[in-house]
Amino acid sequence: MSNEPRFVILIGPPASGKGTQAARLCQLLNIPHVASGDLFREHLKNKTELGLKAGAYMERGELVPDEITIGMVMERLSRPDCAAGALLDGFPRTIAQAEALDRVLAERGHRIAAVLYIKVPDQVLIERVSGRRICRTCGESYHIKFNPPQVPGVCDRDGGELYQRDDDKEETVRKRLQVYREQTDPLVAYYRQQGILAEINGDQPIDAVTAELRAALAASSCTRV
Repeated sequence: MSNEPRFVILIGPPASGKGTQAARLCQLLNIPHVASGDLFREHLKNKTELGLKAGAYMERGELVPDEITIGMVMERLSRPDCAAGALLDGFPRTIAQAEALDRVLAERGHRIAAVLYIKVPDQVLIERVSGRRICRTCGESYHIKFNPPQVPGVCDRDGGELYQRDDDKEETVRKRLQVYREQTDPLVAYYRQQGILAEINGDQPIDAVTAELRAALAASSCTRV
């Protein structure tokens, strides 16, 4: 049985259930969850050299260059808890980042074992997001279809008014999904060409998605699942 570190990439659109599945996969594989958003917040908060560099670009409203993002990710992967591998979430986002990740891992004698792509039809994602409702007073979250309040528009806990966030409105969700597709499609093609991409049906119960993810990992070099 190979002791090679298991570096796995998880890809999925907003509301695909990626966060839930990431937690399950990390527990299964006993590897840390490395999310690019968390890394940025950590470096900015701790005012690291990379964080200060990233912050300067962000303050100007500019995109943070790939080399800074890659630097943050590789620093994270060099920590002791990543000795057995890691689940990468939110990185890479571009072909340039994917190529740089492959190159740096290869220099260390490692590689990406599997890329798991959770696919959900846009209409299902729109329904999941646009149905969310939040209580104005206590912040309790509902869904008009999957977790409705006892009285429409009224919070069960304190009777507060339920509202729909601007980010959850259908038009906004459609725009977010369009940007996501434009960004992700080249990445999916890149990893499909390498033969390490597994497409997972995310339009099914949570446990069924987990089972499909496990099967994909078992079919890859991540045999210890």
